[in-house]
Amino acid sequence: MRNHTPWWKWLIIAVVIVPGAFYALPNIFGDDPGIQLRGVRGGTLGAEQFQEVQTVLDEASLAYDSVSLEDSGIRVRFRTTDEQLQARDILEARLPAGFTIALTLLPAAPQWLSNAGALPMYLGLDLRGGVHFLLEVDMATAQRRAEDRYVADLRATLREAKIRYRGIARDGGGGIKITLRSADAAEEALKTIRKELPGLVATAEDTGSDEVLSASLAETEIDQLFKFALEQNVTALRNRVDELGVAEPVVQRQGDRRIVVQLPGVQDTARAKRILGRTATLEMMMVDEEHSLEAALGGKVPPGSKIYRFRDDRPILLEKRVIYSGENIVDAAASIDTQSGGPIVSITLDAIGARINQKITGKNIGKRMAVLYIENRSTIRTDADGLPIKDDQGRVLRTQQRIEEVITAPVIRDQLGKRFQIEGLDSVNEARDLALMLRAGALAAPVEIIEERTVGPSLGQANIDQGFRSVLVGFILVLIFMMIYYRVFGVFANVALALNLVLIVAVLSMLQATLTLPGVAGIVLTVGMAVDANVLIFERIREEIQNGSTPQASIHTGYERALSTIVDANITTLIAAIVLFNFGTGPIKGFAVTLSIGIITSMFTAIVVTRALVNYLYGGKRVKSLAI
Repeated sequence: MRNHTPWWKWLIIAVVIVPGAFYALPNIFGDDPGIQLRGVRGGTLGAEQFQEVQTVLDEASLAYDSVSLEDSGIRVRFRTTDEQLQARDILEARLPAGFTIALTLLPAAPQWLSNAGALPMYLGLDLRGGVHFLLEVDMATAQRRAEDRYVADLRATLREAKIRYRGIARDGGGGIKITLRSADAAEEALKTIRKELPGLVATAEDTGSDEVLSASLAETEIDQLFKFALEQNVTALRNRVDELGVAEPVVQRQGDRRIVVQLPGVQDTARAKRILGRTATLEMMMVDEEHSLEAALGGKVPPGSKIYRFRDDRPILLEKRVIYSGENIVDAAASIDTQSGGPIVSITLDAIGARINQKITGKNIGKRMAVLYIENRSTIRTDADGLPIKDDQGRVLRTQQRIEEVITAPVIRDQLGKRFQIEGLDSVNEARDLALMLRAGALAAPVEIIEERTVGPSLGQANIDQGFRSVLVGFILVLIFMMIYYRVFGVFANVALALNLVLIVAVLSMLQATLTLPGVAGIVLTVGMAVDANVLIFERIREEIQNGSTPQASIHTGYERALSTIVDANITTLIAAIVLFNFGTGPIKGFAVTLSIGIITSMFTAIVVTRALVNYLYGGKRVKSLAI
């Protein structure tokens, strides 16, 4: 039977359309202002903390829609942003230590949709509002730290090779100067350095009296150092913004030393800036067990040692010499010891760290090694009126605050190498926190915020309204044109166009993609392009009718002969969209994603769906004319 759609094609259409409508449904409900509470340093919150939050809210007579305890923390939902801000201030003032409080936006879709895996797509910074930071990594500091490590390595390497030297120190202009006692010692040191420390490029300098070697980092070492510093900072910053409860943050590198951080929906921009601006590192140091801690607390601190404190304020005496730092750690993972059943953290070091670790731990079995967390916080200096203090050039003056706290100080039970385990932790949560701190909590190099842009909620809402208004206007104009010009067939095209929009939103939601203004532009373009296939088909059907073909033959020929043209046109556009995605930046990629999705869904709706509808109305019937 001509122009008949078999049952299996209807099944395919149903399998695509019904789930698509279901996954697109959450997007019509919007978001509610909310507050997300988490434990400090990633700690989990339980029923006790949940009761504390609820008690504070009830005692303050704060209006809220709901409060719930989830795996990611405690979420409180409000009707208005005023209620949200008021609740934030009261919770920060009345809750005890142990909470991280962040403003956020929570999906307003029913819970049963979330339980079924139907989640709304994310809105980008330009639509939702939030904050944009551009940070620059201080690569000079990263290189200086690497040179400091090599100074210690050089001393140890030359001592082991029994090569006498006068001094080893960093040169103020960059590089390392090694002063030896004789030309023979200089020649031997040069061979040893090239063999044992391939990351250094050493050359001899004849100063006339002493033999001096000049060492600098090799180009490959610098490239690897910069790459690691940038990647480590991106990872660290991504974990830091998790404290803000931000859905779909953007943390990505820009160039060879800059990082872009976009936090959609963040309203507390001061908190975001404070968290991102922290500069932290980790250092491994031996515990001084030869001297009395009590005597040191009494004022008799031995030379080469210093008193530090744990996070619970317990004192501990550590040797000042840094064994290695967090920059030498390439991986860390929390797990459970199969033998003792206690929590452990598995550490993986780089080559330099492994070599140092093997030497130090082999000589200090049974002693304790501490993990010291160091953070430098930058605060703006203010006058008596609370206004920022500026220098003669108009720059805001800042005060650097250094925080040092010991995370743990386990006992060395065996000689360690590239991989080892840290034991003696109190809980699995502490192990996870320590692993996170070691793996990504420290910045490999300091960062400076060089650009900051804030998009207010009103501007974000205006962008949302304008963007979706453009989609709506374009959609309605196309609907009217198709109905007037192609009559009943235009109705079929309009149904396909509506389903196309639903499928685009469904795919974005299932992928949990972020929709931005360029993405909206891609959807608007898709609305116009989606009817191109139907226009080609309908015009072909008109030509066949004008040439004297029967209505059934015209429908069949119109779809069959227009198919190759439609496929060719859409494939070329899809190739262009793929090229844009591969070589473009963020906004261009957002445009390319929605355009690509729209092309694929429009081919399905314009060819398969409309033909099924046409066949349902006209197929297998004696038709004298077509409403086209």
